Amino acid sequence: MKGYNLTMIEMKVMGIALDTRTGSPIVVLHDKDNRKALPIWIGSAEASAIIRKIENLTVSRPMTHDLIINLIEKTGYTLDRVEINDVEKETYFATLFLKDENDNFVEIDSRPSDAIAVAIRVDAPIFVTANVLSSGSVSTDTAKDEEEAQEFKNFIQSIKPSDFAKLMKDNEHHESDQ
Repeated sequence: MKGYNLTMIEMKVMGIALDTRTGSPIVVLHDKDNRKALPIWIGSAEASAIIRKIENLTVSRPMTHDLIINLIEKTGYTLDRVEINDVEKETYFATLFLKDENDNFVEIDSRPSDAIAVAIRVDAPIFVTANVLSSGSVSTDTAKDEEEAQEFKNFIQSIKPSDFAKLMKDNEHHESDQ
């Protein structure tokens, strides 16, 4: 796929939640396997825009994120995807990737909340870099995590010194063939 970064994980909007401590809205993204969730604190206006789209609520006049889509399309582009590609001191950074009919790309810096609100209006994919996901995600499948951890523990406990001797011998043989 032209222009796609291979260290990206596609995410979907799970929904909007409220931080019980501060009352701030949080958009929650999740991966396709529903194993990781990425909470991002956002503003009320962006939360409203995301909720309106999730619940298919229509308004009589274009709201800001609808206007952005209209501008993109009227200038001959489509929103190819959005990427949430960096985090610094709990501030996330995103990029809108616009594509024209000749597959030329234009990158536009964006807040993740705006990027998500725009992306869901046209079903554009939302990607998150692996480093952002690892720094801010939470597990949503603790049973699967525990199962994998137990499988790994069982594997470690089943290893015998002779397994390492065989591995070393195989590597020596392989290296000597070079």
